Amino acid sequence: MNDFNFCPSCGSKNIKNVNMRKWLCSECGFDLYNNVAAAVGLVIKNGEGKILLEKRGKEPRKGFLAFPGGFVDPDESAEEACIRECREEIGVEPVSLKYIASFPNTYDYKNIRYKTCDIFFEAVLPENAKLKAQEGEVDGFEEVLIRNEEDLASVPLAFESARKTLKLWINL
Repeated sequence: MNDFNFCPSCGSKNIKNVNMRKWLCSECGFDLYNNVAAAVGLVIKNGEGKILLEKRGKEPRKGFLAFPGGFVDPDESAEEACIRECREEIGVEPVSLKYIASFPNTYDYKNIRYKTCDIFFEAVLPENAKLKAQEGEVDGFEEVLIRNEEDLASVPLAFESARKTLKLWINL
């Protein structure tokens, strides 16, 4: 994963991946860093204490459950990404956000391994919000009661960073 056969700048076959951190071309001096991508996730609890999760509609981990969220766009704060991703994926903007934690994650997509820093927030939705799943991204919603680590163990979460966040969140 994450290898070039040719330098994107000069076309040389002498491009090397250095510790999965950057690529260097000995022919032209091209270097490209494999930086960590920022992503956000929203823990949304309803009045009954159940957590809103999405059923992923695409790879990676299609069919598994995840928080509403996604990658932070260029020139966007984590909080702005939360609002945008929530609006895009569930059709509702949160009325408040509260930082919970961040965890590293690995996101394998189309033979590229992305290392991410997933930033999690607790979000509150407006009363009587009507959810609308983003076509092609979200196959539906599940509200899951997670009171302890036993409950958490039975939830088919897409990403380990989400599991770590919920483990921390239920113990707050």
